[in-house]
Amino acid sequence: MMSTRIALTEIPKPLYAAMMTVESYVRGTGLAEELLELVRLRASQINGCAYCVDMHYKDAVAAGVDPLKLNAVAVWREMACFDDKERAALALTETLTLVAEQKVEDALMEKVIGLFGHAQAANLALAIAQINSWNRLAKTFSYTPGDYQVGQYS
Repeated sequence: MMSTRIALTEIPKPLYAAMMTVESYVRGTGLAEELLELVRLRASQINGCAYCVDMHYKDAVAAGVDPLKLNAVAVWREMACFDDKERAALALTETLTLVAEQKVEDALMEKVIGLFGHAQAANLALAIAQINSWNRLAKTFSYTPGDYQVGQYS
């Protein structure tokens, strides 16, 4: 494992501030923290970002996400423990995370909008884009998985 390439303290302050502004917005949208952590965890798994998987697993536990869901998020389609909103959010997460490989289907967006409404569907899409951005930064900078402590960046 390569050591950290660019430490958090070495990231340009305006870049970090911009990312945190979006993060703050996402946290204030009213989307359930449990749902956001499932989305963040699933996107991080798909992107192979071990640092973010560690972070969002820990944050999900702290947010009270059911342990069964945490263990099953990668196979959510086959598990009955996920509700309709979680299923729609996870489907959108997978689609947007792999957007270069698959089309955002109208049927998926109709489902998401039907369950969340237009504004929250847009907020959910931003939350997914945000975790994908964090994943790419964390992988670029090569942060060490396991170091994260809940609330560290709050």
